[in-house]
Amino acid sequence: MTKIIDYYLSLNSPWAYLGGRKLADIAAQNRATVQVKPVAPNEVFPRTGGLPLPKRAPERQAYRLIELNRWRRVRGLPLNLQPKFFPAPEELAACLVLAAGQHGGNALALANAIGAAVWAEERNIAETGTLSEIARATGHHDTDLMAAALDPAVRSQYHALNEEAVRRGVFGFPSYIYNDELFWGQDRLEFLEYALEES
Repeated sequence: MTKIIDYYLSLNSPWAYLGGRKLADIAAQNRATVQVKPVAPNEVFPRTGGLPLPKRAPERQAYRLIELNRWRRVRGLPLNLQPKFFPAPEELAACLVLAAGQHGGNALALANAIGAAVWAEERNIAETGTLSEIARATGHHDTDLMAAALDPAVRSQYHALNEEAVRRGVFGFPSYIYNDELFWGQDRLEFLEYALEES
């Protein structure tokens, strides 16, 4: 029986970037399939009690930077605490990830590379040229994948995933669902790993 992890993320999220490689490793070790489901926080947060970063209290914003600094050391990943292109419009990038998943590509590798572009490489993921370069670097045919991403049906799917996320109890990103159990945040990846090992 295939183990399936539903992975809800914002491609702008530093936490998704920090946990992306760990998620890939956990999935490979447990022979699990990751279904990558990018969503828009500005469509989910108003319905689930979340606040976009600029609207959070200064104390919470300051502590976020402390935690990012801690976790970049723990995960061994480069991370710019104040990236140049954050937040970037992410709809096209999200559609590119969905198209990769639909056409036999590696959606997780693509999503992780997009996160690295924001948080480690100072690249603008709202630019078509940047996304094409990332697609090629992750083994995708960039022209075909971009054409698929621009299909209105893919855009509709992207927006439908926001409804799906709320319906399934997702309120923050990244979130992982395995066997209908929700794990919120990349700091819960070890709990996800335990669940996979026990099933």
